Amino acid sequence: MDAAFTAEQDEIRRTLRELLAKRCGPEEVRSAVRTAHGYGETLWRQLAQDLGLPGLALAEEYGGAGCGPAELAVACEEAGRALLPSPLLATAALAAPLIAAVGTDAQRTALLPRISAGELTATLALPGGSPATALGLIGDTSGGAWAGGGRSGGVQARPGPDGWRLYGEAAQVLDGHSAGLLLVAAHAGGFPRSRTLLFLVRSDTATGLARTRQTSLDETRPLARVELRETTAELLGADDTVDVSGPAGVLAAVGRTTAAVLAAEAVGAAASALDRTIEYVKVREQFGRAIGSFQAVKHRLADLYVRVQAARSAAYYAAWDPTAGGLALAQALEALRITTAEAVQLHGGIGFTWEHEAHLYFKRAAADELLFGPVHRLRDHAAEQAGLFTPGLRKPRVEVAV
Repeated sequence: MDAAFTAEQDEIRRTLRELLAKRCGPEEVRSAVRTAHGYGETLWRQLAQDLGLPGLALAEEYGGAGCGPAELAVACEEAGRALLPSPLLATAALAAPLIAAVGTDAQRTALLPRISAGELTATLALPGGSPATALGLIGDTSGGAWAGGGRSGGVQARPGPDGWRLYGEAAQVLDGHSAGLLLVAAHAGGFPRSRTLLFLVRSDTATGLARTRQTSLDETRPLARVELRETTAELLGADDTVDVSGPAGVLAAVGRTTAAVLAAEAVGAAASALDRTIEYVKVREQFGRAIGSFQAVKHRLADLYVRVQAARSAAYYAAWDPTAGGLALAQALEALRITTAEAVQLHGGIGFTWEHEAHLYFKRAAADELLFGPVHRLRDHAAEQAGLFTPGLRKPRVEVAV
């Protein structure tokens, strides 16, 4: 393994950091999240058309850059530093890989070039309401609970003379209010042969589709409730090629890469919160001295630095080997939570005000753990997959005589 970044990866980092420093400061972030889409459309078009961000990990035949998870992780780390509100995560890390893995040639040809060009945004709508469960990050997906339960739960799909129809609803859909394309998990086949499939719902042409933006803790991660009432849909992939077990295996594979990307994004946010805190303690004075000169403050900042660097190493490794994505995400989310909480504390009274930028990072930490965690379950699932709790690997019980 060569841990050094390539010249291309360094250039992606440098270009994005310079652009976002100019166009995505705290005030720009606050303005963007209050728009109808929840992000700055002008900046998104620039990121898509000039930098090719949504197509970074897509094949060149579909207009992408032909890069891999490592490049996408580098880009998302910089997006995390600026708390960039954009459909990048939902489109490039969730929806596009599923279309590339499951879609037919016609579907890939029709959709992926538009995603690469930034003309089409997409997201994944899951009736279970838990992305972490559906992506196989905190549990086994084979039971089907992630898709909203059995025949009477979740979203139901039935074939008709004019195509498939969907009925049901999905909550907490990332960018669900603005995405041009929804990938919806729905039950088809009826009892007792029900199985979960993925369907394409085009928001501009679908009938019976209602989308409501929800109030979310982190405004930079807009969530929506998607209601489907006999909504027209198209099966993702050909019916004769869809595995009988459904998309659980593909979702778990995509989930590992998504976890690596999310870990890098969380590390970027944690590093930025730490940098801003360090700059603040250099200028904030108490008792005639900068508070950063106090030994107690130095120790706290040193602990945060070690924690962030350890999370960064785990995230970079996961970008190279996505099977480690779950553990890397756990470490990154924990580092982000602790760093942002300390940032609020070390900023003192001003850090507790909603108007200060420290709260933007604090909210991102809390919301990400609610959506993609919690940390202890990420670690528990990773330990189970590694076989740490199998009987042969348990430590012998030691009894002490009293």
